[in-house]
Amino acid sequence: MKPLASLFLLALIWGYNWVVMKSALPFVGPFQFAAMRTFFAALLMLFMLVLLGKPLRPSHLGRTSLIGLLQTSGFTGLIVLALVTGGAGKVAVLCYTMPFWVMLLAWPLLGEKIKGLQWAVVAASCAGLLFILEPWNLQGSILSDMLAIAGGVCWAFSVIAAKKLHKDAPEMDLLSFTTWQMLIGSIPLVAAALLMPAKPIVWTHYLWGAVLYNVVAGNALAWLLWLYALKNLKAGTASMVSLLAPVIGVLCAWLQLGEVPSPSEGAGMALIGLALSLIAYLGMRRHEAPDPAIAQE
Repeated sequence: MKPLASLFLLALIWGYNWVVMKSALPFVGPFQFAAMRTFFAALLMLFMLVLLGKPLRPSHLGRTSLIGLLQTSGFTGLIVLALVTGGAGKVAVLCYTMPFWVMLLAWPLLGEKIKGLQWAVVAASCAGLLFILEPWNLQGSILSDMLAIAGGVCWAFSVIAAKKLHKDAPEMDLLSFTTWQMLIGSIPLVAAALLMPAKPIVWTHYLWGAVLYNVVAGNALAWLLWLYALKNLKAGTASMVSLLAPVIGVLCAWLQLGEVPSPSEGAGMALIGLALSLIAYLGMRRHEAPDPAIAQE
């Protein structure tokens, strides 16, 4: 019961964080916020490594750095930029197309062919993206939509790279790996925050709370919950976080920010939700454990 409760808490933390990030951006530049949430989270996780007696020395530094650039620099930077003009719920759904991109990329990169019900996932995902992007009506937040999708693709490449790394080094400590990829990946974001022109930061109570939420709950606590869920739940069950988090994000954005999806967006979100449900079902049926790197809000 506790592992399942930890999974639902994790989905709630990551799902609601889309609203938190969107609401914080009027007070801070996107790169400044992305840098703070990743760099300070990595420092906190280094402290956690010391407390838990985990190895501090990074292993497989080259590949860990690549994953950090993809998952922390690329994914985080792109989603925060997308949130500047895009709706929190819509950006969340577009980012969580990641499992679909992993499925497509795994064919040429890992030799995992698409077959059976996976073709239904492809069809539902493509149709969902079509309805959300509305290429017949190129008005609105098309740049935000493309940044969000690019974030999902970046995340997918990091999952592919992590799959290869964990296969070659199954003994690697996952918390140490996560800490170092986040710390290394935060460096380009810190550089962008210092070099890119941005509006002055307005340190309101909400912004302080948003930074703390992202550093403590959205990263440090969330990764502990994720690793605990992976260790104690049946194979495939933990992948439900990929289904629950965007649903929570859409509902919270609807209730708190008044983001009501258009009929076309609603249909697209439902189709992507169907695709994620099929992916979770296939993972459970095959007793397939999700890769640790799949964790990300």
